[in-house]
Amino acid sequence: MTDLTAAPGRSRRVFKHAVLIAFGVVMLYPLLWMVASSVKPTETIFRDPSIWPSGSTVDNYVAGWTALNSPFHLYLWNSAVIAVAAIAGNLLSCSLAAYAFARMRFPGRRVFFAAMLATLMLPLHVLIVPQYVLFSQLGWVNTALPLIVPKFFAVDAFFIFLMVQFIRSLPRELDEAARIDGCGHGRIYWRIIMPLSVPALVTSALFTFIWTWNDFFSQLIYLADPRLHTVPVALRTFVDGQGGTQWGQLFAMSIVGLAPVFGFFLAGQRYLTQGLATTGFK
Repeated sequence: MTDLTAAPGRSRRVFKHAVLIAFGVVMLYPLLWMVASSVKPTETIFRDPSIWPSGSTVDNYVAGWTALNSPFHLYLWNSAVIAVAAIAGNLLSCSLAAYAFARMRFPGRRVFFAAMLATLMLPLHVLIVPQYVLFSQLGWVNTALPLIVPKFFAVDAFFIFLMVQFIRSLPRELDEAARIDGCGHGRIYWRIIMPLSVPALVTSALFTFIWTWNDFFSQLIYLADPRLHTVPVALRTFVDGQGGTQWGQLFAMSIVGLAPVFGFFLAGQRYLTQGLATTGFK
């Protein structure tokens, strides 16, 4: 009797897993197709849509690495420098701002916090013109400074909000015990709040890396010198409007550009889940 009643439940679980696997394959097909196309000759990419190439070659990777004005590792380096600097800026400035909103009491705190949240509704395209004018007057255009310096001034409201939610979940008794021992706000922030906020910090670092690494619009606007191009801008130069695009090389270098994103995500996914689960995104 037990086996008869358990069979329908087991069948439902098998069916649900089969449906999830099918949806997963559909979602992964474009990525798998790009991986397969990166090892196909260009002339066979669109004639053979299979993800199992009949003949594979690494020629696209070899040719694509040196196909542009500079070796592709230069663009990887440019992207890495900007992404790492953006992470450092966001973690420092956003954590300081989040600590102030979560733990300190000052006039207008609620108003400033509401105004900060309101900036989440402003798209980048609305701000790009005044920002470009400002950076142009500072002489920063065609440098990486417009992409790095603002990160040190807590301009990403999403990360401030995420860290505020996490810090508010920490017991205030820890702060009170530290004050009894003579700690001020600086030591409480550095010695207590930051070590306990590792999940939120890693989550912020992960999102900052992915968004900065994949950013195309801002980097295209500010980086005119080909030697300063990042991976997204460099990949765009593979596309020829006259129809002479080397698709195999483009797909091969796209896989190379995606590798750091996958690696960074896999390294921080445990903290990502923990960070989002404790910041109100349940």
